[in-house]
Parts: sequence; structure tokens; C-alpha cells
Amino acid sequence: MSISFSGWKNVHEGKHLKSHQAAKRGGIYMMYHGTHKTHATAIVRSGFRPSTNGLLGPGVYVSRNKAKAMCYPLTASDDDRVVFKLGVRVGKVKKIDRDNHPMQMSWHQNGYDTAWVPPKSGISTIRSGREEDCVWDPKRITIVGVSHCQDDQEKEELKRLIKKQARASSGRRSPGRSCRVCRKQMKGTHTVLDCWQCGKSICPFLDQHRCRRN
Repeated sequence: MSISFSGWKNVHEGKHLKSHQAAKRGGIYMMYHGTHKTHATAIVRSGFRPSTNGLLGPGVYVSRNKAKAMCYPLTASDDDRVVFKLGVRVGKVKKIDRDNHPMQMSWHQNGYDTAWVPPKSGISTIRSGREEDCVWDPKRITIVGVSHCQDDQEKEELKRLIKKQARASSGRRSPGRSCRVCRKQMKGTHTVLDCWQCGKSICPFLDQHRCRRN
């Protein structure tokens, strides 16, 4: 059986990690964050506000485990919860896998961007045994979608706002020399080639290319 295709679409939301997999430095990974619906719009508009304290100290708490994110806020009902899907640039990651770890509260001061608690780590306060992550800088987190919201109208409004914020963020990037094909800013040069299927000039950095046959 032969399969033929042409074109591509680039989805910016991060690679999905299994709960036990260690994130690689510099990678972008899909994670989740649960919040109360009354805070959801403000988070999309202004970004996350780091917690001042917690199991891993200050930072934004997220999880690659959607079920864990859906438990938050702990005192809220499911109707009042919103779970965002995120793309997280983890940077340099420190594994915290036991109670009283020497860097449990000081990982960022030691040069790390994210702290990671693997599943079944033995940390007594995580009774579910699910993994957890804490990101120091909120700018490393991009909201890419809404994974859970019981109110369909509110869910659609949040999704529209996320797209609007993404467009605005792209427009705020500093001006510079842009590729003539993908229109993205370049640090060097982009290699422009002809598509083998339709012959159109394409750039590997295009978010999407769809062949148009004559």
C-alpha cells in the first residue's frame, strides 16, 4: 500500500510527555493548569501570577497530568473549574524526588528554571502520587487551548481570547529582517526551496503549506 501526501501544518503546543519521562533542557512540552473560572479571563489577558509559596516554593504550578490539573482549585466544584492546555519551555529542570530534598525550595537560586516531581516520588504531601512541575518564570508558559470548561459559551469565549492574545503577541515582536516566504524574522537566512508536489516556493519555517494543483 502506498501513501501520498503534500504540505504540512505546524502546531505550536509542545510535545506530550508521559508522567515518568524527564523533560529535556530547552524543550517545549504540553502541560495543564487548573484554575477557578472567575480567574480564567484575567490569566489569558495578563499571564500567570506565580504562587508565593508551595511544595516547591514560589512559581507557577502546572502538570503534564490532566487529571491532576482538573483537581484544582481543591475547594471548587467541577462546574467552576477551568483547565488550560499549555506549551511550557522548561529550560533547565531539577528533579525533586523525596521529602526534604536539599533544593526543594532553592532550585531556582541554583540555576534551574523548572522543578519536577516525578510520579510516585515518595513525597508525603502528594498523596495521589501524580507528577507535578513548578515553573519560575511565567513567560515560559504559553496558553494554547482550553482542555476543560463545563460552560460551553465561556469555553468558546476563552478560546477566542487565546487566539486574539496569540496574534497580539506575534505583532509585538521587535521589527527585523523577515523571510520573504514565511514572513518570520530571521537571525540568519532561511533556505527557500520549491515544493516537489506543486512547485511553489516554500520555507521550512512556514507554519502551514497546502499544495494548490493547477
